[in-house]
Amino acid sequence: MPSRPGVTDVLGAAVAAVGGSERPGQVAMAEAVAKALSEERHLLVQAGTGTGKSLGYLVPALLHDKRVVIATATLNLQHQLVERDIPALKEAARGTMSTVPHHAVLKGRANYACLHRVRQGAPDDQGVLVEVPEGSLGAEVVQLREWAEDQAQGGHAGDRDGAPTHGERAWRQVSVSSRECLGASRCEYAAECFAERAREDAANAHVVVTNHAMLAIDAIEGIPMLPEFDAVVVDEAHELAARVTQASTDELDPGLIERAARRARSYLDDAGTADDLGDAADALADALTHVQPGRIDAIEPALAGALALVRDSARACFSNFTKEKGEEADPGRQQARTSIDDVRGVAERMAAGRETEVLWLGEGRTGLHLRIAPIDVSGALREKLFGEKTVVLTSATLTLGGSFGPVAASLGLDLKGSDWTGLDVGSPFDYQRQGILYVARHLPAPGRDGLEAEQLGEITALVKAAGGRTLGLFSSRRAAERAAEYVRQSLPDLDILCQGDAQLPELARRFAEEPSACLFGTLSLWQGVDLPGDTCTLVIIDRIPFPRPDDPLSSARQRLVERRGGNGFMQVAAQHAALLLAQGVGRLIRRSTDRGVVAILDPRLVTARYGGFLASSLPPLWRTTDRTVVTAALRRLDETAKAGNQASV
Repeated sequence: MPSRPGVTDVLGAAVAAVGGSERPGQVAMAEAVAKALSEERHLLVQAGTGTGKSLGYLVPALLHDKRVVIATATLNLQHQLVERDIPALKEAARGTMSTVPHHAVLKGRANYACLHRVRQGAPDDQGVLVEVPEGSLGAEVVQLREWAEDQAQGGHAGDRDGAPTHGERAWRQVSVSSRECLGASRCEYAAECFAERAREDAANAHVVVTNHAMLAIDAIEGIPMLPEFDAVVVDEAHELAARVTQASTDELDPGLIERAARRARSYLDDAGTADDLGDAADALADALTHVQPGRIDAIEPALAGALALVRDSARACFSNFTKEKGEEADPGRQQARTSIDDVRGVAERMAAGRETEVLWLGEGRTGLHLRIAPIDVSGALREKLFGEKTVVLTSATLTLGGSFGPVAASLGLDLKGSDWTGLDVGSPFDYQRQGILYVARHLPAPGRDGLEAEQLGEITALVKAAGGRTLGLFSSRRAAERAAEYVRQSLPDLDILCQGDAQLPELARRFAEEPSACLFGTLSLWQGVDLPGDTCTLVIIDRIPFPRPDDPLSSARQRLVERRGGNGFMQVAAQHAALLLAQGVGRLIRRSTDRGVVAILDPRLVTARYGGFLASSLPPLWRTTDRTVVTAALRRLDETAKAGNQASV
């Protein structure tokens, strides 16, 4: 038995083991990834749906000499890799390799139950350990604690994904963040700790599966979250810049500051410093009432003074913590110190007013809050990720306007391609024969007021022709709800589901089980939803998904591009729209047997100058603006689906 088989040998065995057949695109991808890893050269691979890209990068990662990290954007893909793809690959590899390398999954600490918190309770706002909250929340916490103890006794992962059904508040009662953690050297339950065991497992693994946020914190922020690794494969790479931005975004509001002050009070030598921090929270609340919601280009003196007061008060409060008595760690004190230091750090960042960051005021359920984020993460990625490691980026949508350039630039790679190679391995699907892209050119351009009568009538006509079987992708929750209500009244025999009616997994299940159902929703349905077959023969997109003109981050990025001499609209807004539009259109064809129509109700795709750029970013479906042709095709598909269902009964 050879100890070092080739990539194609292991890939062939793995494909055969899962009952698949050889796909040229998958083979080309695997060979290119292996070459990139061995030559230490960055690689961008666009692999369309149905290519089998997971095995395309897992095989060379398994065969690489050193540790490889696999980073995903979604928990769904992470679960698929760990529970299905990697075990199948390793089982197949045993026939071609003398030793099959170990793999592990590693998530942020807050994704694991904390046995200290489970057994001793969670600190409340005053830092007092609470055994079990009252009411339904208490019932969830009791169930989670019992589950965690079973996990500990059985030597299991203690991972949130395997926990009983629960809400966010209940999970916080049995988990801690990395900053709240007492530390392995001070926690009496360290030997059983789920997070520590996961870290130890990852340190002994050849392939480590994690997420974009963990990669960002480890590589960009320099906080060691992952074991030392040689290379990283970033799947769903079209999401990387957004996830890195998200991981680097901070928030501050008066209520959060007040809670931090209350937690700290009983741990301070001078409780007056907590009062000072509470007064600073009031000053910030007053200053925010005089600030317009949205992007803050120049910090007014009153707001600047309030942020400085919060920063200085939090710093004084942090310095005033009493020294710990004895060797036993106090989790309430640890949480209080963490909260105060977080307030100090965020206030300091906001008060600095750096040109490289954008500050904005928003309004949520708890009132006004400030947020701050980096405008551009490409420099950090170039310096701290691409400058240090070999990186393979892959996704079904990496080319925009027919080029890898826009995505490469957003990630900090040299536009000339001197430090990377781009490869499009295509898709096994025959898009021209399997699907139609219909643009409703006769409709008026979408207005600011949402869906008008013309759009609602178009949606109803298309849904009726398809007999239901429709995934509706809308630019806002309001638009999705309005369309759902209109179609329910117009077509009462159809089951119209709308995001918000129930949890998304439940809605997706009902949509898949009911032949004539429709599912209408917003952003979370545009990506990652896999609904093959007759379930979905029509995808409706209400408008080109440009970012909102008042979106603070997008508008700041456009302005930065323009200051550098570029076209802010094309390099930010149009690229954002092209990426999301490609993801949305990609919901239709998921298998080689799928057939259907994507209907885009925004005529700008064929009338505006930027329409060609957007269109060239989409799968090559057969295109038309003739609704008569489309409705006839949908009726035929509906009749075929009904006949098939009757035959199977």
